Amino acid sequence: MSKIFFYLLIASSLLFSDILKSEVKPTQEELERIKIEQERAVKDKISQLVSELKVIEERISKRDSVWIKSYASYLTSLEVRESLDKIVERINYLQKKRDKSLSEADELNALLGREKILTSQIEKLKRKDSSPFSNLITPPNIDEIASVTNPLDIFMGISLMKTLDKDFSDYVLKKDELNKLIILLRAEINIYTQIEAIDTEHKYKEQLDFKLKQLERFESALDTMNVTVDVYEKRLDIITVNINKDIEVQILKLIKIAVTIFVVFLIFFLLKLIIKKYIKDNERFYMANKIITFINFTLIILILFFSYIENANYLVTILGFASAGIAIAMKDWFMSILGWLVIVFGGSVHVGDRIRVDMDGMQYVGDVMDISLLRMTILEDITLTAVTQNRRAGRIIFIPNNYIFTRMIANYTHSSLKTVWDGVKITITFDSNHKKAMHLAKEITKKFSKGYTDITRKQLNKLRSNYSLKNTNVEPRIFSFIEPNGICIDAWYLTNAYGTLTLRSVISTEIIDAFLAEDDITIAYPTQMLHMEASAKRKPPFESDEVV
Repeated sequence: MSKIFFYLLIASSLLFSDILKSEVKPTQEELERIKIEQERAVKDKISQLVSELKVIEERISKRDSVWIKSYASYLTSLEVRESLDKIVERINYLQKKRDKSLSEADELNALLGREKILTSQIEKLKRKDSSPFSNLITPPNIDEIASVTNPLDIFMGISLMKTLDKDFSDYVLKKDELNKLIILLRAEINIYTQIEAIDTEHKYKEQLDFKLKQLERFESALDTMNVTVDVYEKRLDIITVNINKDIEVQILKLIKIAVTIFVVFLIFFLLKLIIKKYIKDNERFYMANKIITFINFTLIILILFFSYIENANYLVTILGFASAGIAIAMKDWFMSILGWLVIVFGGSVHVGDRIRVDMDGMQYVGDVMDISLLRMTILEDITLTAVTQNRRAGRIIFIPNNYIFTRMIANYTHSSLKTVWDGVKITITFDSNHKKAMHLAKEITKKFSKGYTDITRKQLNKLRSNYSLKNTNVEPRIFSFIEPNGICIDAWYLTNAYGTLTLRSVISTEIIDAFLAEDDITIAYPTQMLHMEASAKRKPPFESDEVV
């Protein structure tokens, strides 16, 4: 399209020159028309190029490139530094001026505040104004590569090779992304150059200069990365070869050790068969078997020890294997220690909390007195559980910390919540005024649990920031259920977690007194009715009136 446009311009200019050379001179109107057509053609071409430019810019913006963002940060740092220099210059001028007006004094204070803000921004962007792509073009750091000298290092070496390959792939991806971005920038600069060639007003001169500087920065970064990739790849190949060689040596060494241990096992196994055949005394056989087993494992440990004694790290490896065996043998202790970490740092149970623990089919409710490394100590209190199930209270209960993973532990006073729901149920007869009974029960529970209701409402509002709370209704709830011997009035209310039985006793007696005071409410309880009938005496069938 650009070639066709230039051909049209050349043709129109030749036609215009021919008209001028001809004997018939063009009129002023023809000259104006030709000029307007040329200007229109130029504007159409510029509009077309600007449209193409927008398409390229959209492609660049959609890439969301880290290179563009880094360059934008670089420009921002330059602008901040330039603004700071101007502010410092103005501050120096105002400070040197002796007779300052009130407005100049206010301006000085405002400039000093802006200077502090811009100085802090300069500190954050201090690396951006000198080298915008220093972090991007710097290859991944390769630390000192340790040799693979024991079996555990094999996995570390394999993991290290995977990590290095991934870092190198990411670095190559960044280079490819920069290369694609440079291609788009060159196309963008080409369009700006075409516009500048035909635009007499030079509106896009500033944008062209900006893009040229940007392209220069990007091309410089790409040249650096091309050289770095070659060097980094060669170094990576050397590291990979060395690690593979060390891994191969360690695998061969492990095979030799495994064969040696197998031979030792085989020898001692045959030795056990021999003593079993020739030693008939059970006690002597047991002692000999124990001695052979001890010598067998001792030899295996010595083989492993002397195989890796050349470095202290090997001793650490052997101790690691030994500690793993100890951990298996004492797993309950280690699980209790882990449970202690979960309890202490998880915050699920604290000293002073009231908890319930299910242990071996029994339930224990008490207050946490101590949380040690291996167990929790709770003091059993008189609770509904103690009254209805255990018939015991006041005992010191020791709970292993590993129960936090395997048992049901309920916390009645978790976080700031110190209240629980408790309930009282009373059955009335079917012919009683159950609506009045429900109303009386609700008024009594409201009266005696009002303080706990208000406390719970405040506590739940505090917990909203940490937990998802959907049902936060704290008012007493009254339910009625049909039972075989009447209507059950079930009243639920909030009470102190440490004194549930006290309030339960008070509310129970108050409800009973209120029900007994009403003529149309009768408390139901299991009863039996006995029907008695007088039976007439009958003569036995074998009796007769005849006298023999």
